[in-house]
Amino acid sequence: MTNPETTPAQAPNLPVMVHAQYVKDISFENPSAPHSLKSGLENPKIDVNINLDVRNLEDLQVKSLYEVALRISVRATRGDQTIYIAEVLYGVAASMPNVAEEHHHQLLLVEIPKLAFPFARKVLADLIQDGGYPPLLLGPVDFAAMYLARFAQKSDESAPKAATN
Repeated sequence: MTNPETTPAQAPNLPVMVHAQYVKDISFENPSAPHSLKSGLENPKIDVNINLDVRNLEDLQVKSLYEVALRISVRATRGDQTIYIAEVLYGVAASMPNVAEEHHHQLLLVEIPKLAFPFARKVLADLIQDGGYPPLLLGPVDFAAMYLARFAQKSDESAPKAATN
């Protein structure tokens, strides 16, 4: 009998096994507090950036073990004043033992971030709320569109150019 707490979870309809999810790094800066916490101030401008990083963990016991790191960075400003800066680096250790290597790239940069995003979003919302502000409720992210925008452009650049007269 297997222990469900130590058995990796397999996503429904995905050939991916999630071995662990974790906060790798977290940061919150509140440089204008307590002045920025006053009620009646205009809402800050919010800039959100999302980045992905993937690395092979090369574990001999688990075939095709990777770490996908989802970084969500937020900067809130009013004019030229920084209200807060929040950042979460959320990691997922996952494997795809029965998937051909040529399919790993898209699974790692689309499907795994899609699974991890709700957890990272919650950590970020709680972090901002604990800093004294309303939680930032990020909407869904289309990781497939991000993937296509990034890698379709690279494949277009590497494709031979058509001759024009």
